[in-house]
Amino acid sequence: MAAKGTLALLLEVVRKEIGYVEGPDNDTKYGIFTKANKLPWCGSFVMWCFHQAGIKIPSVVYTPAGVAAFKKSGQYVKSGKGAKPVPGAPVFFNFPGGADIDHVGVAVEVYNDGTCLTGEGNTTPDKKKGSQANGGEACLKLRAYGPNKKGLPVFIDGWAIIPFPDAGVAPVKTLEEKKVALAETVKAQGVEVPVVKIWTPLKKGSKGPKVKEVQTALKITVDGQFGDNTAKAVKAFQTKSKLKPTGVVDEETYRQIKGVK
Repeated sequence: MAAKGTLALLLEVVRKEIGYVEGPDNDTKYGIFTKANKLPWCGSFVMWCFHQAGIKIPSVVYTPAGVAAFKKSGQYVKSGKGAKPVPGAPVFFNFPGGADIDHVGVAVEVYNDGTCLTGEGNTTPDKKKGSQANGGEACLKLRAYGPNKKGLPVFIDGWAIIPFPDAGVAPVKTLEEKKVALAETVKAQGVEVPVVKIWTPLKKGSKGPKVKEVQTALKITVDGQFGDNTAKAVKAFQTKSKLKPTGVVDEETYRQIKGVK
C-alpha cells in the first residue's frame, strides 16, 4: 500500500472502487461520507477517494461549486490549446443537455492521443447504455480531453491541478528548488506561468545591498562584504532558528532573517 497523501495511494483507492454499484435511490457509502446521500454521487465518490488517500481538496460534491473553488485558487485548467491532464487530477465534464458542469471523475491514466482513462462514480460502463452523469456505478471510462483518432467526443471541460508529492517531480530540498519544481509541474499541465525568479544564495565572497540588509538585521558590522564574521553570524542565526547551519543565506534563511513568514 502506498503512503498517505500520495498520488500512488489515490490511484490505488480509485481502482479498488471500480465495480461499486449504488443501492436504491442513489444510496452509497460515498454519499453517507459527504452527508449528501441519496443524491447524484460522482462528487461524493471523488471526495471519498481523496479522503481515503489522505489528500484534502475543495468540495466537489456539487460540481459547479468545485470548479468555482479551483478557479478561485488558480488551480483550474480548461481543456484545449494543447492542455493535457495528469493522473490524479479531478476531471470535470459538461455533457450535452445537462448543467454547465454536471459530472466529475479522477484521471487514472493519460495518453498522448487526446484520451485518458478516468475513474468515475455514478456513471455507466462503456459497454452499457445509460446515463453518463447518473448511471449508478463506479467505472473506468475512456474519455477524450482533446482531438483524437478514436472519434470520442470531448466532454471534458477541464481539470484541477493537485500538487502531489510523488507526481514525477524530482526530490527537492531548498525553497528555491521547490518554486522551480512547482512551476514546472503546473506548466506541464497546460498553465502559463511567469518566469520563476531564483534567489541567489549569499555566501562568503558575496557583496552588495542584500549583504548589507542581512548584516543590519543581524546587528553586526555593515560593510556589504560577506566575510567570516557574517558567515558566523548567519550560522548562529540558523542554529537558533532551527535551520540547517550552513552559514549560507538561502531564500528561506533570508526570509526568516527579515521576519517574512
